[in-house]
Amino acid sequence: MSIYATMKQAIDARDAELWATLYHDDFTFVRHQSGTSMTKTEMTEMGKMMMANDAVQFHNSRCLYENDDIIVEHSVMDFPDGSREAIMSVHMLENGKIIRSETGATPLDK
Repeated sequence: MSIYATMKQAIDARDAELWATLYHDDFTFVRHQSGTSMTKTEMTEMGKMMMANDAVQFHNSRCLYENDDIIVEHSVMDFPDGSREAIMSVHMLENGKIIRSETGATPLDK
């Protein structure tokens, strides 16, 4: 199974444990909005909170491209504050794990 397929399976099942297994121990998530980054531990905690909250919804998730080095995906997400964003994510891979992720988000009207 591809890494994206496993990621989608974990999100659809709201399985934060499976989702966390996809990330390399040296993982970094670049947060362009705040100019900060997150580690695997921080990302795992955020994933647990997101998947436990029914107000966080993923729509129209799809893989645009995947190979052994990179995954490019797009989805629309609803958040607990009522906002909705179109999100483009790029995940760089190393040894079959996601080592770095960057996203771009566009606010949408509901």
